Amino acid sequence: MTIVHAGPDRVLRSLRADWSRERWEQLPNDGNRYEVIDGILYMTTAPSAFHQWIVRQIVRALFAQIDDLNLGVTLWAPIGVFMPGCDPVQPDILVVQTAHLGIIHDRRIYGVPDLIVEVVSPSNSEQDLDIKRKAYARAAVPEYWIVRPAERDALVCSEPDPVAELFQTVDTIPPTGVLASPTLPIQASIADFFANAPDATL
Repeated sequence: MTIVHAGPDRVLRSLRADWSRERWEQLPNDGNRYEVIDGILYMTTAPSAFHQWIVRQIVRALFAQIDDLNLGVTLWAPIGVFMPGCDPVQPDILVVQTAHLGIIHDRRIYGVPDLIVEVVSPSNSEQDLDIKRKAYARAAVPEYWIVRPAERDALVCSEPDPVAELFQTVDTIPPTGVLASPTLPIQASIADFFANAPDATL
């Protein structure tokens, strides 16, 4: 494994792109997050309290507008998501609409969620902004949010182009803005994602 970041949290990646779903299933349940993208294993250590606070705030907003209205389900890491090129990934948060709940079975998700949300940590900015963005576009994830605590903003990526491995539309929602989903009936204040955290250390 190669260490990508050596701060309080860190990402390690395998030197060889020979990891499979079967090998991933044999990894220990040790509190770290293990993901396989294009055959490369990525291990991320436990996130900060601020990261988890942000995830909590986003999940609350999604529950109020999706789950409580029976429009779908909101799930969060750790959970394995298997889709093309991802064997698996473990997004911070995801939404599956009611019509697509069949992709959830056998303890995992086997298919493309309707929304994926990643909260950037100091250790994984390259992973969320580049590696996962390409992987999610290639898998045709309809919408991908990248929440950036350092900037107190969010990138909303939509209209995936699987061939070009990119999202054709990327909107930056500023710290004072309201995120209006282009594909789901969701609106959320960006400031609320970060508000009142007991510890805002990145």
